[in-house]
Amino acid sequence: MSDFLQNFQNDLKENINGFIAVSVTEVETGMSYCSLSLNPNFDPELASAYNLEVVKAKLNAIKALGLNQKINDILITLTDQIHIIDVSEDGKYFIYLAVDATKANLGLTRATLAKFKKDIISKL
Repeated sequence: MSDFLQNFQNDLKENINGFIAVSVTEVETGMSYCSLSLNPNFDPELASAYNLEVVKAKLNAIKALGLNQKINDILITLTDQIHIIDVSEDGKYFIYLAVDATKANLGLTRATLAKFKKDIISKL
């Protein structure tokens, strides 16, 4: 794993309150470049594989509607978790992040992801 991805994972784990898991996945192939979970029962690579279908469905919807838009992120709120699918600006990768909804600050979490999202294109 590259130093960038290792630093990325560690920064999220240490700086996002309520961090549960993260992975970075390529949209075209579904290949996960890195993953980390604090919960041994939570597999972020498996979650990313399913969430890849969410990203592809949204991209198809945008195309079908003739919208000239890009996905910034997709937010899924569960009973006690927040899942963020943050798509890179070129649409080639996405960051999947799961956090505890009772502990995480959504604004700070999104700001931290945005900081790294810009680097993903050039570093992967």
